[in-house]
Amino acid sequence: MCFFFIFNKQELPLSFGMASDAVSQNHGSKGIMTFYPTAEEFKNFTRYIAYIESQGAHKAGLAKIVPPKEWKPRSSYDDIDDLMIPAPIQQVVTGQSGLFQQYNIQRKSMTLREFRKIANSDKFCSPHYDDFEELERKYWKNVTFNPPIYGADVNGSLYDPEVKEWNICHLNTILDTVECESGITIEGVNTPYLYFGMWKTTFAWHTEDMDLYSINYLHFGEPKSWYCVPPEHGKRLERLAQGFFPGSSQNCEAFLRHKMTLISPSILKKYSIPFDKITQEAGEFMVTFPYAYHAGFNHGFNCAESTNFATERWIEYGKHAVLCSCRKDMVKISMDVFVKKFQPDRYEQWLAGRDVAPIDHSRPTPESITREWVSRLRTVPSACCSTPTIR
Repeated sequence: MCFFFIFNKQELPLSFGMASDAVSQNHGSKGIMTFYPTAEEFKNFTRYIAYIESQGAHKAGLAKIVPPKEWKPRSSYDDIDDLMIPAPIQQVVTGQSGLFQQYNIQRKSMTLREFRKIANSDKFCSPHYDDFEELERKYWKNVTFNPPIYGADVNGSLYDPEVKEWNICHLNTILDTVECESGITIEGVNTPYLYFGMWKTTFAWHTEDMDLYSINYLHFGEPKSWYCVPPEHGKRLERLAQGFFPGSSQNCEAFLRHKMTLISPSILKKYSIPFDKITQEAGEFMVTFPYAYHAGFNHGFNCAESTNFATERWIEYGKHAVLCSCRKDMVKISMDVFVKKFQPDRYEQWLAGRDVAPIDHSRPTPESITREWVSRLRTVPSACCSTPTIR
């Protein structure tokens, strides 16, 4: 069940009164920023996302949020060994010289206990390393060898049901409009997915479905390394990928949505594609922003939970999203309901195909819009978000 909440309209402006510290990992202009919200700030997810955008976090395409020390999404992980991974995939990578294609071979279902045993075995465990840079070098050197197994796209949540703050099952953002008004559930988009990783399991370069935001929480285990291209440079990465993989590009203009393409940081540097990198540790959140190309890999056995969400700022991205045309199972969300509800003055133009405003990648979500959305929320239960919780 989803619960909507009313917040006090007299709260301080987003740009004033936030006590959080923000740290930037500098590879580009501001780089990937890390935030440390207080317990009070952590209570309001939508408002905190607007706050970090007011600080420029969205410009890098990726941000880290370290929750307050007292916050815990689950009391214990000792009782999940019998959880089933229905369709684990073996990731076979081919290629050379920093350019690779990844193919997924479905394996038979297994329990988390069985998966952990494989992940920690001599064959699949992570190598010795002194620092993350050394492990990164070993990843790219060995990416085509010994295909690992990824327990990806497992429908469900590890959050305790009573956890209110930053509960990936019910974030209460405008993406809830899809389910609450149309009754459409899209697994992994407006419901959470679990991901069980091992050393070298990979997520290839992609943006989120419909260029949405995403949130990823690392419940436990070894770290996860991320690469991200700032949204303003996304087209440059697309052109580079089209040049290196012309066959894939000719078959589908949005072939990066297939999540099969790996391009190493050395290639990005060689062709002057701006990017940032950061490592996520257990107990930390990562948020990707609209049209942020990202990729990465797991350092060893771990468990992450993620879903998509939206703010008013995403609507322009959703309207401009270039979708995969060659696969029937690709996610497509009609933007009509969002334009009608949040951009009523542009609705007729949108229906007529004349709403062609360019995207401003630097613009944060306006505080006034955020407050208007929050003020619509109600404290009564909604029929949305009926996601299985792992007990």
